[in-house]
Amino acid sequence: MNDDNQLSDRRPLNSRDTQWAQRLAKYLAGTSITPNQISYGSVGFAVVAALAFIASSHAQGWPYAASMVFVLLGCQLRLICNLMDGMVAIEAGKQTRDGALWNEFPDRIADVVIIAALGFATGWLALGWVGAALAVLVAYTRELGKGIDGVVDFAGPMAKPQRMALISGGALLAAFAELTPIASLTEGAASLVLLTVLIVLVIGCVATVVRRVMSMQRRLS
Repeated sequence: MNDDNQLSDRRPLNSRDTQWAQRLAKYLAGTSITPNQISYGSVGFAVVAALAFIASSHAQGWPYAASMVFVLLGCQLRLICNLMDGMVAIEAGKQTRDGALWNEFPDRIADVVIIAALGFATGWLALGWVGAALAVLVAYTRELGKGIDGVVDFAGPMAKPQRMALISGGALLAAFAELTPIASLTEGAASLVLLTVLIVLVIGCVATVVRRVMSMQRRLS
């Protein structure tokens, strides 16, 4: 695959042009760390977020809030890994033939473990698995379009960055709900926040799949 094709397949991200991202990518490029290893790291941070969700189901008060902070950190560090693997590969010239494989496959694992764990934390594990499956389907429709007519559709409303933003924001709001008078006034307020996040994620993923499929249909008509 040539460089032009690789660039056209990349998700448009404003963060790629920020100074901190450029500096971090330059630093990583100067080390022995490979883009594939950065991709593997994204799964590790996803597991951190998932374990924090699971831990939250047995916690209250400050321990619960701390677990939500770890969810937030895990999700955001996962996104940074997703940003850095491509930047180090392309801007630093560290592309490999198997780069596309390890750019995508760890992402699917990360989505599944985070969203399934979110379902566990809410007490709605089955809904969490539905959300995880839909997140994979969202990615599949993007890759299906790419395979059919070469168009890579990153449209939302619930693409990967939006999913992680929703979960991160929900974790922060759940921590706030747990530590404020809301928690004493409304039993399970924090869990209700997370359940709302999960429901919005599921609906958003369905909308995203439908939008991408309809876009494909229009292109092929």
